[in-house]
Amino acid sequence: MDLFNRIANMIFLALLSSCFPSNPVHAQNDLRIKDICRLKGQEENTLQGLGVVVGLKGTGDGDSKPTTKALARIMQLMGGQVSTDLQGRLVEKEIANAKNVALVFVEAKIPASGAQQGDRLTCKVSALSAKSLEGGNLMLTHLLGPRADVLTVFSLASGPIVIDNGKIPTSGKIVDGCKMELTVANEFISANKITLIVDPNHRSIATSQNIEDSINDHQSSVESSTVSKNASNPYSKTESNKPAKAIDQTTIEVTIPNVYRDRPVQFVSLVLDLKLLNLQNKKRVYIDEREGVLIIGDEVTIAPVAVSHKNLTISARGPAKGSFVSVSSQDGANPRPTLKNLTDALNLLAVPTADQISIIKALKKDGNLYGELIIE
Repeated sequence: MDLFNRIANMIFLALLSSCFPSNPVHAQNDLRIKDICRLKGQEENTLQGLGVVVGLKGTGDGDSKPTTKALARIMQLMGGQVSTDLQGRLVEKEIANAKNVALVFVEAKIPASGAQQGDRLTCKVSALSAKSLEGGNLMLTHLLGPRADVLTVFSLASGPIVIDNGKIPTSGKIVDGCKMELTVANEFISANKITLIVDPNHRSIATSQNIEDSINDHQSSVESSTVSKNASNPYSKTESNKPAKAIDQTTIEVTIPNVYRDRPVQFVSLVLDLKLLNLQNKKRVYIDEREGVLIIGDEVTIAPVAVSHKNLTISARGPAKGSFVSVSSQDGANPRPTLKNLTDALNLLAVPTADQISIIKALKKDGNLYGELIIE
């Protein structure tokens, strides 16, 4: 075992020389504002409705009163002959126990960019009580907005259902089966301002300040024939006219400069394409214990410790000695070992992922892991 550890140590020390790039910021030079932010107002919306599926192979709802009422109502509206009683109510028992019919929930997603009248979207269809929707056809269904109490029909859905997963025949989709009847435009300009919303995984005070500085310090290099030479730089360096203002770790407000009042889309495109050169990654470790997934950020570090696993010992205290496998950093500017160094050593020694997860959890519990640990 001593020989094995000495060989492993030599291999691992060789690997360390390529683990630390000379310029760690270089890998992020292409990161732009649009990669970690979205425009407020540009959000996905949901349309929903209840519909009836016909043409099933005996796998419908059967003797279900809601389904029978819905089918009777549709037949009446389409001119079908359905008997009525003395009070004018439909005699539903005439069409009861229709095994080839099912009541379904229909849902369609409007993208963040909105949708125009006539656009077609793919919708999802889910059975309420049917055994299977295979072979079914959705009858024309009205889709409302996310608030069911507002009876505005935004789109109409219909068509044959495609089952995505044979193991779940009660759910399927209709490709391009939803036709928009109204235009849904997601406005992103309010009071001559746009608002940037930082993605949840990147929210921090430092990130918001970085975005504000990137916008305010940017000097426009794009010249347009419609912009005068005196207005070639839309950003003023005076404090009172800086366009961007970080409100908190989530929100950055940006005022549209006067020279872009008539071309707000061009301005938004310019802002979203700005580079973020000094953005720091969060020190984060993500663990999915059920799937055995382990994701470690490069900046997550650990204290000088020695880890004993079964008949192996891994040291993060410094150079390897004897049977120890060293995971200390070889970068003089960052002497503290990283968690990635440790997991590389564990992988080299064929330590199972489940055991690596246990070691990481123990390091965090003892206060020897410097970073956020997310366990699902």
